[in-house]
Amino acid sequence: MSWFGRLYRGETSYDFVGARRTFLVISSVLLAISLLSLAVRGLNLSLDFRGGVAVETENPAGADVGDVRNALEPLGLSDARIQLLADGQALRVQTEALGPEQADELVRTVAEVAGTDVTEVSVDEVGPTFGAQITERAVLALGVFLGAAILFIWWRLEWKMALCGIAALFHDLIITFGIYSITGFEVTPATIIALLTILGYSLYDTVVVFDKVQENIEASDRATFTDIVNKSMNQVLMRSVNTSLTSLLPVGSLLFVGSFLLGARTLLEFALALFVGIAVGTYSSIAVASPLLAVWKEREEEWTRNRRRLARVSEDAAEPAGRAKPVAPTTRPRTVTGATPRPPKKRRR
Repeated sequence: MSWFGRLYRGETSYDFVGARRTFLVISSVLLAISLLSLAVRGLNLSLDFRGGVAVETENPAGADVGDVRNALEPLGLSDARIQLLADGQALRVQTEALGPEQADELVRTVAEVAGTDVTEVSVDEVGPTFGAQITERAVLALGVFLGAAILFIWWRLEWKMALCGIAALFHDLIITFGIYSITGFEVTPATIIALLTILGYSLYDTVVVFDKVQENIEASDRATFTDIVNKSMNQVLMRSVNTSLTSLLPVGSLLFVGSFLLGARTLLEFALALFVGIAVGTYSSIAVASPLLAVWKEREEEWTRNRRRLARVSEDAAEPAGRAKPVAPTTRPRTVTGATPRPPKKRRR
């Protein structure tokens, strides 16, 4: 039978727990890069989170970023964020919160530089208070989700599995936010919705593995916890791969075809979070959550005794079958009486 056939039937025997050091190196590198980028570059938060004024218009004059920045300098807005959209056919300017008069002056200046009429300029204004509320609600939604996830896995399986699953979720969150920081893509409320979606997906994949581990624990008492985890992961590996591929294909089409080729930029932030999150979530359920659980559970007294017992059984079974254990000679001890021994009798001829 081919390797793919055995993989499809869950008959492979790859040592996932044994490869945990390799997985640890990969995850550590990804986390280090993500945290470094978050510390240095930060996140490109949208207007909904930061508050301020966003002006967007067509750009028939073909103005570039330098032209717009020079025009805004007399207004004291030289630090405004300027973006060219649709290969320079449109432009977008974001600033901090402004007063009514200063906002009107910004609109007139942008329209003049871009060569459009003031009525054709779209203005989006968000106060700092509303932005703070959006941020607070996003954090609250994330906290409620994580709390509900911990309680459910604790109730359905056990608390160590719950903590390992949450560790994998934080792994996914940090790497996903790190990708946003590295690429500079804007974090919008749609991004938060996508993040909650991928966290649910990642948790689902992890629970599938843990549920199989629990099933194999009840069915076998002649294996170490590491062996049970490896067996469970090999059994559900193809299921995880199939689920991931069927999810990544439409999301990838949404990201690459819809966002990049067709120019639907509004889908970019949402699709990127889904694509990165699903890929990282599948990886973490296999390479982070399960090996972490195996290492943690192997230190329990029950599984330590079981491992030692199985080791003794293996040593006994390794003894050659035909070799008998040496037996001490059984000789009758001589009694000492103090009498002179009699000489042996001579035979008659």
